Amino acid sequence: MITRFAPSPTGYLHLGHVLAAQRAFGFAKDAGGTCLLRIEDIDRTRCRPDYTRAIYEDLDWLGFDWPLPARVQSAHLGEYASALDTLKARGLVYPCFFTRRELADIQGDDDVYRGPGIVPDSGAVAAKMAAGEVPAWRLSIAAAKDALGAKFDALSYFEKGARVPANAAVHGDVILARKDIGTSYHLACTHDDALQGVTHVVRGRDLEDLTGLHVLLQTLMGWPVPDYHHHELLMKTAGEKLSKRGGDTSIKSMRETGMTAAQVLDMAMAGQIA
Repeated sequence: MITRFAPSPTGYLHLGHVLAAQRAFGFAKDAGGTCLLRIEDIDRTRCRPDYTRAIYEDLDWLGFDWPLPARVQSAHLGEYASALDTLKARGLVYPCFFTRRELADIQGDDDVYRGPGIVPDSGAVAAKMAAGEVPAWRLSIAAAKDALGAKFDALSYFEKGARVPANAAVHGDVILARKDIGTSYHLACTHDDALQGVTHVVRGRDLEDLTGLHVLLQTLMGWPVPDYHHHELLMKTAGEKLSKRGGDTSIKSMRETGMTAAQVLDMAMAGQIA
């Protein structure tokens, strides 16, 4: 059994991350398996090396252990590009040149992009790319349906041992490769789960609704579909989850005030907010 803890270094870890780490590492320990550490740092605008270093320091201080070296996604962008090329060759993705403002005008009140109404002219697309314009690449739900046939509507996965239908179409034609980094969370994490032999994905409920999309990608690419275990989140009193952007108390600052690792672990498990 292999699972993983996969934080993004866009800020310092907080108590919510401690709970997530406890769930993933604890799940592996109870099953006699292994929990990997993966640094999901593909976002060049928000991820910073000092946050990555802090992740290692915090997890080590808290007493977690993982096989070395940890996989750092920014060192493997070429692998994600190769996976995208496979999808391109099969006609499962298409280039999208729209800006956010243009998309907002097209979608209106619908926050899901459901694909172009008219297939883009191949000559116009080629001209834009020849001129140096970089597109995002979107998964075509219509092409995925054609590729899988009846299997598309039968997609499913196991959530804590119970079979769940995988509703992949609800997210529309999602971006699998951003203009600026050439990949996305969806493509990179499913690629790495397959590459690293992850059999069980243990992560927060905030990501549960993406599972159907990830199962679709895994099926299209011929990758194994792991079992999923989505756990509770550590919430603020207002019902909002803890976040790095929200400036919630970091483990680094708690350590610097003299708190012990045991105290921090206990707080996370008890749902106490620092």
